[in-house]
Amino acid sequence: MASWTFLTAHARVLLLVAHDPGIRLRDIAASLDVTERSAFGIITDLVEAGYVVKEKDGRRNRYHVQAHLPLPEPTARERTVGEVLALLAGTDAGGNGDSARSATAGGEEAGT
Repeated sequence: MASWTFLTAHARVLLLVAHDPGIRLRDIAASLDVTERSAFGIITDLVEAGYVVKEKDGRRNRYHVQAHLPLPEPTARERTVGEVLALLAGTDAGGNGDSARSATAGGEEAGT
């Protein structure tokens, strides 16, 4: 198996979050073969950059992908996050920001 992937860890986390609304940090970490702390760091990066909105839902967090935002790549500004997620995941995550069409997923606090 190759020791590299086409997608960054951040892109892979966005795909996981968009695909499984109930995903937890430990599930993200297992899928990426990283620690829960690394998974939490990636989620934090995505939240701070505005690509994911985090909201508290009881003891867990829920994450909402901001599918309408442009990609952070200088050469790909014409594409949105949602369009790329839709292409990679085979979903309609490239919507106009409506909650029914935007990608969402859940996660856990880092310490739980």
